[in-house]
Amino acid sequence: MAELGAGSLPLGDPAFNYQEHELNERLKRLYPAVNEEETPLPRSWSPKDKYSYIGLSQNNLRVHYKGHGKNHKDAASVRATHPIPAACGIYYFEVKIVSKGRDGYMGIGLSAQGVNMNRLPGWDKHSYGYHGDDGHSFCSSGTGQPYGPTFTTGDVIGCCVNLINNTCFYTKNGISLGVAFTDLPPNLYPTVGLQTPGEIVDANFGQQPFVFDIEDYMSEWRAKIHGMIARFPIGERLGEWQAVLQNMVSSYLVHHGYCATATAFARATETLIQEDQTSIKNRQRIQKLVLAGRVGEAIEATQQLYPGLLEHNPNLLFMLKCRQFVEMVNGTDSEVRCLSIRSPKSQDSYPGSPSLSPRHGASNTHLHAGGADSPTCSNGVTPPNKSKSHGGTGVGGIKYPSGSSSASSSTSSSPSSVNYSESNSSDSTKSQPHSANSTQETSDSEMEIEAEHYTNGVVEGSSARIMNGTYKHEEILQPDDNSIGNGVTDESCSNGRQLCGGNQAATERMIQFGRELQTLNEQLCHEYGKNATHKKMLQDAFSLLAYSDPWNCPVGQQLDPTQRETLCSALNSAILESQNLPKQPPLMLALGQATECVQLMARVRSGSCSFARVDNFLH
Repeated sequence: MAELGAGSLPLGDPAFNYQEHELNERLKRLYPAVNEEETPLPRSWSPKDKYSYIGLSQNNLRVHYKGHGKNHKDAASVRATHPIPAACGIYYFEVKIVSKGRDGYMGIGLSAQGVNMNRLPGWDKHSYGYHGDDGHSFCSSGTGQPYGPTFTTGDVIGCCVNLINNTCFYTKNGISLGVAFTDLPPNLYPTVGLQTPGEIVDANFGQQPFVFDIEDYMSEWRAKIHGMIARFPIGERLGEWQAVLQNMVSSYLVHHGYCATATAFARATETLIQEDQTSIKNRQRIQKLVLAGRVGEAIEATQQLYPGLLEHNPNLLFMLKCRQFVEMVNGTDSEVRCLSIRSPKSQDSYPGSPSLSPRHGASNTHLHAGGADSPTCSNGVTPPNKSKSHGGTGVGGIKYPSGSSSASSSTSSSPSSVNYSESNSSDSTKSQPHSANSTQETSDSEMEIEAEHYTNGVVEGSSARIMNGTYKHEEILQPDDNSIGNGVTDESCSNGRQLCGGNQAATERMIQFGRELQTLNEQLCHEYGKNATHKKMLQDAFSLLAYSDPWNCPVGQQLDPTQRETLCSALNSAILESQNLPKQPPLMLALGQATECVQLMARVRSGSCSFARVDNFLH
């Protein structure tokens, strides 16, 4: 337990909580490269790492001397709770002299773990200190060197450790005194030492604004590092680097489905797009279904267009099914939305949606019959008859609970020929190998997947246009007059949300689907062994039913539309991998590698990396 004395604030005190918040914010601002879960910052003096003549109070920030003070053998020091993390780049703390006591024999500085605490900082090896009685600096020696002025009651002494060049300088009342030490070793602790009665000092590790403008000093070094990076010689390889970067940008745009932008970029840079236009659009449509909360339809579309993909990725399939259950609770999945809103007649097709009417259904052995109690409530894709006989098994003979409830027959082309763009008149142009001269502005402009604005599973507004990178999915997925967005009207939203849109039949279908999902989990456990992630996912999803208002409950964050994004990305990556395309765009891999490399270098004493964050150069 921390040693608390007079003037300490109890942990539950609002003032203490506010101070902690201010401290956290200031430390994050000063040391953004530090991960405190790995390398905590010093925040107070350690009640365990001190000499017995040292007393602590004020939440272990105030130090007072309680020894005899007869000679140097009565000196006593205390170290901070943690060493200075290398990722700080530049670290700073201040000490205010509350009272110089009898003689003012005080030392402020740094020391390594294990250095004798019955000494003032600077007297022993791997110990460094600036002493108030004579103004000398002590570097691992009992003999000091003239350095700065003396300090006494009321003065504020700062200590700055520069981990870029391994130096240290002190400040007095906000004024720098110049470099005191060079060639510092790593893993030093802030340290303070006292020797005579009455000496009291207070530490500031960021609890209060500093007297010295350390942020300005950091800015100077940050500018130096950025200038060094900008001046890095590229030489004759500039053209080669530009070509590589252009290809990386192009693949990034294609990966995320920005067709129009990718086409324009390809024309401007004379680069080629590797993936077929039709394939890009198919992925776009599936992503939009997931982001709209229509996961059942996304599963069906994936099974049509990419047969065997989900059956060979049981973890992904289970994630999709769990998300479909969550969307049923939300009232956005078509399994329950059609029961809540649409009549069987109006459910036949979704004009403008990706090949979802029976006439566009594909012959597909991976679409399984299920939910016979609601034959008209399919996910928009009607499987052929033969799916009844040999479509009900998945991985290792497991019968997957299907999102489809329809078993009506239909004839069409093979799954590989299914083209989502066929269902939209603006996408009626046949797929061609993509080049910089491709002319598909009309369909491309419609296909951009930018940042969606969903609120609780409901698409905002009733009219749909693509503006400023935002689309309303009624126009793209359901532009017919009977479009009802995600199945929840504006009026129902304003009056409060209800489970499955408040429809009894939809609720029963959701419960039935939950049983199927439980069965799938048991079958996967039997086939592959227990999976803690699956168990947690299932428990969280089913826990939504334990609350009268699932949207405002401890597990209600699952219903947030932003939770769809991770699943959407995972499905998109799996599709790309199945087509022998990179599951992650090279640009993101390069950025991720650079970021991790810089962070790793910062942790292993390359202090300049603390001021070379990749984010600073993405503008």
